[in-house]
Amino acid sequence: MHYLLFYEVVDNYAERLVPSRRDHLAHAKAAVARGDLVLGGAFANPVDGTVLLFKGQTPAVAESFAKADPYVTNGLVTTWRVREWTTVVGKDAEVALPPGI
Repeated sequence: MHYLLFYEVVDNYAERLVPSRRDHLAHAKAAVARGDLVLGGAFANPVDGTVLLFKGQTPAVAESFAKADPYVTNGLVTTWRVREWTTVVGKDAEVALPPGI
């Protein structure tokens, strides 16, 4: 299944993340290497939140990521939540549509 991790962030997030960026990116790259994290990035114009796409059997993979993320532990993320996402279109969709639909 796919899971979306949504972060709501502090004001001036883009400027305030600089001291934690290297550790956050190392955390994210490790999750990619494990096959847990598929994509991630910040919203643009304005930079007022982020979304990360995870693949796993349960939401625990995304929840564990958030709990250990330096952006969360250093107070840049004000709240986070995980949502299961039923993907049906695209080469990596988890629930393929029947032929003819």
